[in-house]
Amino acid sequence: MAGHSKWHNIKHRKAAVDAKRGKAWSKCAKAIMVAAKNGGPDAEANLTLRYAIDEARYANMPRDTIERAIKKGAGLLGTQNFETVRYEGYGPCGVAVIADALTDNRTRTAGDVRLIFSKYRGNLGTSGCVSYLFDSKGRIMVSVGKAPEPQGGRGGPKTAVKAVDEDRLMELAINTGALDVVGPDEVGGDWTVMTTPTEFLAVRQSLEDGGAIISDAALDMIPTTTALVSGDDARTMLRLVEALEDNDDVQKVYSNFEIPDDELAGMG
Repeated sequence: MAGHSKWHNIKHRKAAVDAKRGKAWSKCAKAIMVAAKNGGPDAEANLTLRYAIDEARYANMPRDTIERAIKKGAGLLGTQNFETVRYEGYGPCGVAVIADALTDNRTRTAGDVRLIFSKYRGNLGTSGCVSYLFDSKGRIMVSVGKAPEPQGGRGGPKTAVKAVDEDRLMELAINTGALDVVGPDEVGGDWTVMTTPTEFLAVRQSLEDGGAIISDAALDMIPTTTALVSGDDARTMLRLVEALEDNDDVQKVYSNFEIPDDELAGMG
């Protein structure tokens, strides 16, 4: 899992830059709108909305933009209907790929996703064909050595005031029920705290209360087994994932590929 985790760290740092371009904010706004429409505009009573708001704040999305998305989803600023669709398929060498989308035109999105798979030597499969290879887990990214931008606002993560050392981080995480704590790789990055879905909020709250600087936190699909790819297959796999992530309707992409550390360091 080392190579897979390292690629996630690289993706996480890339996402922080991409957020400034607006595409990540658009995806966050769509998730907030759907959550507010389905469960109401109160983040305290709507856990899905709370998760969506948190992800938006970790992407440094402006507070007024978040509020506008909530009102839009609640029907206060017009309506727009989106539905949740999960696409599953295979990349080069049989790598498992999941793409979760929010779309207002299922036919358009299915065609786009199928074309992307085909372009990068993959193929779209049937529902359930690869999802059994993943488990839902909480992933909390903890930064070291610098304070985040001021955050706050309704339902969003708190602003930490200091970093925690390795021993304190381990203590906070494990005592609250975390599954694992993984240190940063040699190219830098954050500590990763893994949790069960049910313990996700409690562990995150414990870390925040203890002074940890959380740069990102979300429920992810984590592969239970990985597929090693290298050379041209690895480069094609990365292009496939990036093309899916670049699609406006695709919210998140999960895969079980693993790239050798030396190759990944060069690609990163």
